[in-house]
Amino acid sequence: MKNALVTGAAGFIGSHVVRQLLDDNIAVRALIRPGENTVNLKGLDIETMEGDILDNARVKKAIAGVDTIFHLAAIYAIWMENWKPIYEVNLQGSRNVLWAAFKSDHIDRVVYTSSISALGVEPGKVLNNETTPFNQYDLGSHYVLTKYLSQQEALGFAANGLNLVVVNPAFPFGPGDIGPTPTGKIIIDVVSGLNMTTFDGGLNIVDVRDVAKGHVLAAQKGKTGQCYILGNVNVTITELMKMIYKAAGRNRSFIPKVPLSIVKGGATAMKLWSDRFSRKPPMSTPVDVSYAANYLYFDNTKARKELGLEFRPVEASLKEAIAWFKKHKMV
Repeated sequence: MKNALVTGAAGFIGSHVVRQLLDDNIAVRALIRPGENTVNLKGLDIETMEGDILDNARVKKAIAGVDTIFHLAAIYAIWMENWKPIYEVNLQGSRNVLWAAFKSDHIDRVVYTSSISALGVEPGKVLNNETTPFNQYDLGSHYVLTKYLSQQEALGFAANGLNLVVVNPAFPFGPGDIGPTPTGKIIIDVVSGLNMTTFDGGLNIVDVRDVAKGHVLAAQKGKTGQCYILGNVNVTITELMKMIYKAAGRNRSFIPKVPLSIVKGGATAMKLWSDRFSRKPPMSTPVDVSYAANYLYFDNTKARKELGLEFRPVEASLKEAIAWFKKHKMV
């Protein structure tokens, strides 16, 4: 790997992948949407190219002269006024990139960024892995469904000869979350005192820099057609709340284990307010709550053993994330 294209390079994970590649002395071409906020790429020694992955001609030009593609461009959202773009970008945009790579004669490897949401979730506190069958068809999440469908297409390309490996990040957090992402919004809302309730359920959290390192290791060591979970620590919602409070140096009380029906009711009210009045993403939605109530616990053994991926202590990472949010007046 000498020259890499990173789609979604200005995004949260994408910008950290760019930095990791530069640390490994790999030349980077960053594909940026026109008008996109590029503050996370400021001062980096990279080639930037404006373009939309829905534009086939631009995609073809973007991959020219590179040997590796990191495809991260996607929409990650729990609420949108119009869901059409999430299907266009996450599905058709991905197809465009994959077809361009498949037809080229100079692409040595594609790292396709999926998500743990593209994997199945067993009942209870079971550690799910890369082979857990997807079972979230009835969840009603446009994001989850598009990530699963696009991952299936990516694996189809791999089965037909494209040297492609899939990575499945868990819930990433850390510095540079300018969005913020839904994961970062959880931290902001807890620290700000906007969210003071917990419910049964759990997440797998991971430092975004570990996710970025996992992308590069997947390009170097990953097996074609295989998926790798990039997640670190499994925590309950209550445990996460306590960890955030501790990292923020707060001694605030919260309401533990609110019945799920009440949490969903509150999320429903927030979604209705967003739909009819604010036109801004709510703190949560009923679908979001239902998904988190599953205990989204995942096993990172495969990434650790096959890729050699190591992880930072999440407690220290939470402190860094909160400090970054405070510095940028997001808390």
